[in-house]
Amino acid sequence: MSKRSINGSDFTAMALLGAEYLERNVDRVNSLNVFPVPDGDTGTNMNLTIVSGVRELRNKPSDHLGKAAEALSKGLLMGARGNSGVILSQLFRGFAKSLGSLEEAGTQQIAAAFQNGVDMAYKAVVKPVEGTILTVAKEAAKHAVQYARRTSDVVELMTEIHAKANEALQRTPDLLPVLKQVGVVDSGGQGLVFIYEGFVHHLTQSGTIQEKVFAFPSEAAAPEEVAAQRIAVPRPAAPVSAQSRLATEDIEFLYDMEFFINRKIGGKAVPFFNEYAFKKALEKDGDSILVIADDDIIKVHVHSRKPGDVLNLAMAYGELTDFHILNMREQHRDLLEQEAAAAPFAPVAEYALAGDISSTELLAGPSAHVVAPEKLHELAPFGIVAVALGEGIANIFLSNEVDIVLSGGQTMNPSTEDFVNAIESLPAEHIYLLPNNSNIILAAEQAAELSGRQVTVIPTKTIPQGLAAILAFKEEESAERNAAWMKSAAEQVISGQVTQAVRNTSIDGVDIQEGDYMGIKEKTIVSSKPSLLEACQLLMAAMVEDGGELLTVLTGEDAKEADIEMLCEWIEEAYPDVELEVHVGGQPLYPYLFALE
Repeated sequence: MSKRSINGSDFTAMALLGAEYLERNVDRVNSLNVFPVPDGDTGTNMNLTIVSGVRELRNKPSDHLGKAAEALSKGLLMGARGNSGVILSQLFRGFAKSLGSLEEAGTQQIAAAFQNGVDMAYKAVVKPVEGTILTVAKEAAKHAVQYARRTSDVVELMTEIHAKANEALQRTPDLLPVLKQVGVVDSGGQGLVFIYEGFVHHLTQSGTIQEKVFAFPSEAAAPEEVAAQRIAVPRPAAPVSAQSRLATEDIEFLYDMEFFINRKIGGKAVPFFNEYAFKKALEKDGDSILVIADDDIIKVHVHSRKPGDVLNLAMAYGELTDFHILNMREQHRDLLEQEAAAAPFAPVAEYALAGDISSTELLAGPSAHVVAPEKLHELAPFGIVAVALGEGIANIFLSNEVDIVLSGGQTMNPSTEDFVNAIESLPAEHIYLLPNNSNIILAAEQAAELSGRQVTVIPTKTIPQGLAAILAFKEEESAERNAAWMKSAAEQVISGQVTQAVRNTSIDGVDIQEGDYMGIKEKTIVSSKPSLLEACQLLMAAMVEDGGELLTVLTGEDAKEADIEMLCEWIEEAYPDVELEVHVGGQPLYPYLFALE
């Protein structure tokens, strides 16, 4: 079978089957993660990312290739989780931009789109590492550009792209030593190969799309997955939220409005839409104005004193749909009442599931689905968002100026969508993001770029780094100085963690048996022992080599009281000059997290 071009319907079917192939192999991709710890989440992150893309694609079906690719791109962008998910979103973001004006495309245009995606993905990563998904995508795209010069058959081209991607995948251990050491290929690259395999199987008609490809997380997710998609906003008894720093009467533009203008419904001719003039008219009695013109649909968000005037203005351009109008003074009063009545760490509010809010809504800011308070007109000087897993750790952050804690960590990363939603909910002039995990930094940076707000990402890679950063924050200082101090504080803390191995292997000269307790200093495994105490002792010895005066221990949800007492007694005896603090962290999978300063 040959095919000289593909249109939007072809691409949609390819994407659906690519997503299905990835979903079928999530566990296999997860199992390829380099370190033998329970953080095998590359497959999960890529799958949740592409599920978001497919949802948006299904919501906006089109025979126009450029429009279909753009829909997938928007969904991927907002649903991106972890480094692998963010890179995947950037690959298809560049792909979509290259095809934007095309109803259908032939081999050379498709090859150029794949190459444009690679270029955009490499730009998004500060320090690209070869031997990863980037290499697999790059080699496949480079081959595509060359091969497209001698074929006009899209099926043949996509078959070559998949084959070259798989070939590059098999070479990833030669480029990244740690892969060869463990005996695996790159997990992100493998996920991309599965997606390309689905593309090929649709084009060759050797694969079929099931009636229900997979359940969206909002429909049928495991309880722990659902919990990780919620953005918990717990508050300590003493109010620290940005909203609580404001007076209700200071909210000048009190009606928060969102709606769509459909310029096609009714068949009547509508005037040319002058976006600049429309925004200027809204500014007379409003602020927080966001207008997104997408072909025949215009999304409008505004805070206004006169909602009737806004609606009358908009009606001239088409039929109005999906109204959401909220009184923000009323919301603010409710928030203050809830905070006053809340006990320590009692959840005041919780966002709706990410799956309940469309990507279009998220691009424009919070919708009426969000239960948490909307943006307010008057801005607090700062707002802080941190990522943490464990009630105790979250409570520590919340008692130290953090406004929102996103539930997530090593095994479940918050999406770009989660960060955007959190940013939009904070009425603050400057917002700081603390990802607290190296696999979450890219999603945080992508959200900061998308938000259009003044956002600084402090690239914290561990919970101890995040805690050090937040303790260095000074409310009265400028954003620039605070960012510098927080980054410096994070870099000076020594992080350690203990967890159990999930398979046998050998890394950096350390023999690891399944079930062993591993002591990990920063990213290096320094001990692996059947005894939890012995693993901690060897880890402590490695950490103290670099000096330090204060050791903070965060105990996990499975840590036993007797074990904690035994560990603390040993630390005080072995290192009498080191001050010891112990806090209940409540984190899963890791009995202990250590921070040495």
